[in-house]
Formats: sequence, C-alpha cells, structure tokens
Amino acid sequence: MAIRVTPTAAPYNGIIVTAGAPILPKALLEQLSIGGRLVIPIGKKEQIMTRFIRKSQKEFDKETFGDFRFVPLLENKN
Repeated sequence: MAIRVTPTAAPYNGIIVTAGAPILPKALLEQLSIGGRLVIPIGKKEQIMTRFIRKSQKEFDKETFGDFRFVPLLENKN
C-alpha cells in the first residue's frame, strides 16, 4: 500500500522512494523527523541507492549502496 508523502502530514519516520530521482528532492529531507530515514535511488540513467538519516534539524548522515536502475520519477505529479 502506497502512502502519499505530503508536507502537511510531516514529519515522517521513514520515506522510501521507488522511482529514480535525477536529483535529491530537498523537500523530502525537510519532511523527515529527527532519526527519520529516506531511502531513494538518485541519478539519471543509472541510480545510486542512497539512505539519509536525519541527525538534527540541519544535519544528515548519508550512505550509498551501489548502482541500480529504476523507472524515472515523474515531474510535477504530486
């Protein structure tokens, strides 16, 4: 079951993106609670699976998990 991520329901403990994002959408990071995790494939033709953990209001840990290929994230489809 997919749940739409919306700023009005934030903060979230976890967000998983299942389509390739050409760049990191900063709005998703802003919606994480302290200790919250974002897992997202970032890149154009080939993506790097990336996990962000929010450590404080302005600090995030970042870890990558190798190359993947996902369908592209649709633009302007909220």
